Amino acid sequence: MESWKRKLRMGMVGGGEGAFIGAVHRIVATLDQQVELVAGCFSRDPENTRRTGQVLYLDPARCYPSYEVMAEKEKALPPDRRIDFVSIVTPNQMHFPIARVFLEAGFHVVCDKPMTYSVGEAAELVRLVERTGQVFALTHNYTGHPLVRHARHLFQSGVMGTVRKVIVEYLQDFLMVPHEKLGQKQAAWRTDPAQSGAGGSLGDVGSHCLNLLEYVTGDSVVELCADKSIFLPDRVLDEDVNMLLRFQGGGKGVLTISQVATGEENGLTLRVYASKGAILWAQENPNYLNVYRYGEPRQVLTRGQGYLSEPARACTRLPTGHPEGYLEAFATIYCGVVRAIRRQIDGQPLRPEEFDFPTVHDGLRGMRFIQQAVESSKRGAVWVPL
Repeated sequence: MESWKRKLRMGMVGGGEGAFIGAVHRIVATLDQQVELVAGCFSRDPENTRRTGQVLYLDPARCYPSYEVMAEKEKALPPDRRIDFVSIVTPNQMHFPIARVFLEAGFHVVCDKPMTYSVGEAAELVRLVERTGQVFALTHNYTGHPLVRHARHLFQSGVMGTVRKVIVEYLQDFLMVPHEKLGQKQAAWRTDPAQSGAGGSLGDVGSHCLNLLEYVTGDSVVELCADKSIFLPDRVLDEDVNMLLRFQGGGKGVLTISQVATGEENGLTLRVYASKGAILWAQENPNYLNVYRYGEPRQVLTRGQGYLSEPARACTRLPTGHPEGYLEAFATIYCGVVRAIRRQIDGQPLRPEEFDFPTVHDGLRGMRFIQQAVESSKRGAVWVPL
C-alpha cells in the first residue's frame, strides 16, 4: 500500500511512567493525524513498560522488555504491520546504541537532543545514517515555530544584510533546588555525567541555542570562549554558562544559559543585529517577531498573517489571534519527518538539503559545541574552534 493511504506506524523507546519528553513526543507526533503509536519499550523496567502500554491502549504483545527485542520482533513482522520509525526519548547515554540497533534493522529514527553521549558516537552515527540511507531526525523543536521560520527567511533572502551581533539566552530556574536528591527523574539523569555526558545545561538548553541561532542566521559559529559554573554543592555538571562567539561572516555573539536563574521559566530569546535590520524572538511569547530597521518604526509581526513568508504560512495551523506554541512547533518537526519517510517508502526520497527538520549533521555539530565549550572552560575560558 502506498504510504499516503495510511498513517505511519511509530514505535517509542523511553517515555514511561515518570518521564516528561516521551509524553510530549506522543502528543505532537499524532497532532496532525499522520502517525499512530503501535509499539514501545518505555522503560528498562518491564513492569513500567507494561503499565505504560496499558495506559496507551497498546497491544501487550508489542510492549517489549528491551529495545533489542523490540527491533528484532518488529523487523520480523509483515511490512503492513511493523513500525515505520522509532522515536528515542531516553537519557542521552542510550541514544546512540538504540539508534544503531534500529537503523541497522532498517527503521527510520527520530531522536531527542542532544543526539548522543559523546562526539565519537555522533560521528559514528553520521556514518551509520549515510550508510543505511534511513531518515534520521533530531528534535530541536524550536525551529518549528512559524515566526522562527520567517526570521530564517528574512536572513536567507538577504534583506537583513550581514550578521554583526547575536545575543541568545536560555534561562531557567529548573535546578535551583537539588531535585536529583528528592527523587525527580528529570533532574537525576540531567545532573549525572554517566547519563547526560560532558554537558549539563550545555547539552540540555545550550544545544538548542546553537541550533536556533545558526538556523535563523545561516551563519556558522567558528570559535567560542566559554566560562561554565556550578553553584549547588555536590553537582559536577555545569548549571550556568556564559560564552562569547565568533561567526564565519565576521559577526560576534553572546550566548548565556542557566538552569539556576531565579524566577526564570523557559526563557529562550534570540536577538540578531545585522547590517540592514534586526530581529527579536522570544520562546515564551512565540507568536510575535520584532523586526527593526534603522530610522524606521519598529514592526511587530504576528503569526498567521498573509504578509509572512511561505515557510511561516506552511506551518501555521490556526487563524490569527489563536495562539500556537510549543506543541505545534514540535509537531511541525514531525510533519517534516513524516513527509521524508513517506517519500522514502514510496521510492522517491528527498535530497538531504530538502529536509525541513534538524538532521544527524546538526546533531554532530551540537555535540562538538558541547565538547568545545567544556574544553574552553577547562582551559581557563580560552578561544577554541568549533
